[in-house]
Amino acid sequence: MVEERKIYEEQGVEKYVEYQQANENVTLKPGPAFSFVKALEQVNARLRELYPNDEELFDIVLMTNNHAQVGVRLINSINHYGLLIERFCMTGGKSPVGYLKAYLTNLYLSADSEKVQEAIEAGIAAATLFTGNKKVPYDDKQLRVAFDGDAVLFSDESEIIVKEHGLDRFFEHEQINENKPLAQGPLKGFLEDLGRLQKKFYVKNERLDSPIRTYLVTARSAASSGARVLKTLRSWGVQIDEALFLAGAPKGPILAKIRPHIFFDDQMFHIEGARQLGTIAAHVPYGIGQKYHKSKLKESPATN
Repeated sequence: MVEERKIYEEQGVEKYVEYQQANENVTLKPGPAFSFVKALEQVNARLRELYPNDEELFDIVLMTNNHAQVGVRLINSINHYGLLIERFCMTGGKSPVGYLKAYLTNLYLSADSEKVQEAIEAGIAAATLFTGNKKVPYDDKQLRVAFDGDAVLFSDESEIIVKEHGLDRFFEHEQINENKPLAQGPLKGFLEDLGRLQKKFYVKNERLDSPIRTYLVTARSAASSGARVLKTLRSWGVQIDEALFLAGAPKGPILAKIRPHIFFDDQMFHIEGARQLGTIAAHVPYGIGQKYHKSKLKESPATN
């Protein structure tokens, strides 16, 4: 809602609410999370077919600092696109982050980096969404989620060594600690949630046709630092469908091939490279990398 945001900033909240009410039958355009949410709902639909009495599904909640009177336009737009989002949290100008724990939130996505940082500091997995610079087709039958490793699935302990002592020391450290699992990062829990739902399809002999597929896309080298990553995932009891070790090569072309509905990374230059080729990218503001890579990229956040 870029135009609406401009009205809010230039004319104030009363004019903003007035505009929204006057346009409540005008459908809002899809945002960066739209394809991801559609894919989540596709997984839910398949789970309901296989487990009609099971309530273990993705629960999507619309968290917004919008005034309650704006809710009619949001509801109309959601119904227009056939989305099944029944739970809203509209906080009337206040940050919705304070409600995240009450909603048992496992993942919070926003175009507002300040709210995302607030959520991360509260111990909630969160990421700032950025649209791709061009439209790409997404698989409408399989949810595809791609993760960076360090400071996303894992802690930033190894990344600290790279930044402060260089690659040679990093390779030595990873080989010495190959059998010591990495500490968890902010997105570990979400990967576990995906894995738990994947297993429900495996039980029904749908491993090859699972509507969920996960990817690790890391700048690490396989031979020199990959074993610790794979052993860490094994120690967690988590399976990743595809692991791509790029040894410092750009991630954008690989992601363009995968076409994930969302890609999580802690470094903005990887986010920028991904979105240049059309990938919806989500920046996780966690770890030492935030001190070293200050991007000039600016994207007007949606009101959310």
